[in-house]
Amino acid sequence: MLQLKHIFKSYKVGDNITHALDDVTISFRDQEFVAILGPSGSGKTTMLNVIGGLDRYDQGDLIINGKSTKNFKETDWDAYRNNTVGFVFQNYNLLPLMNVYENIALGLRLRDLPRTVIDSRVRSASSFLGISDILSRKLRAITDAERQRVALGRAIVCQPKVLLVDEDFARQNEDRRKEMLHDILRINSELGITVLYVTNDLEEALSLNKRIVYMKDGKIVDC
Repeated sequence: MLQLKHIFKSYKVGDNITHALDDVTISFRDQEFVAILGPSGSGKTTMLNVIGGLDRYDQGDLIINGKSTKNFKETDWDAYRNNTVGFVFQNYNLLPLMNVYENIALGLRLRDLPRTVIDSRVRSASSFLGISDILSRKLRAITDAERQRVALGRAIVCQPKVLLVDEDFARQNEDRRKEMLHDILRINSELGITVLYVTNDLEEALSLNKRIVYMKDGKIVDC
């Protein structure tokens, strides 16, 4: 489904150039769960941002369902993000003035879908994640674990093909991390969504018993 072919991505800050991705070639299959492992600065987040269409590669090609993105316009990237990719960011990016329901529904409302469709999808996603009873609450009135599930709900409510998770649960205690990883594994197995999960934790990655991609200095060193 997703192929990265000889992807390069560099950033220039002042006189310094950082090669965040250095000739990265890799493929991800439909409905696959992949743990992306590596130290800070290895290129994990940059690769997720390129895959998600949040950042543009300098050279190479990202191929989606056999289609090259080399000539994608902004409208093409917008359509790809809206219809194919779900994101769970490190800081959640939830809107504090909205309640749980409104946060989950935001992406659907931007599509101008009928209210009945929005309501059905929000309630389905919240039921799947066990947060149906907090839909009317403001974010300040729920726990951090519940906020994480709200972030997951917002990511899956648009029915994406790929879920990108960027170390979102690494700061939580062990029990909470296990609960959230359980939710992500269910999203992969029960909803059939490809999951790319970034982590710094080797033990955690090995415990998942899934494919592991190792990155170092912007390169894939093992997959």
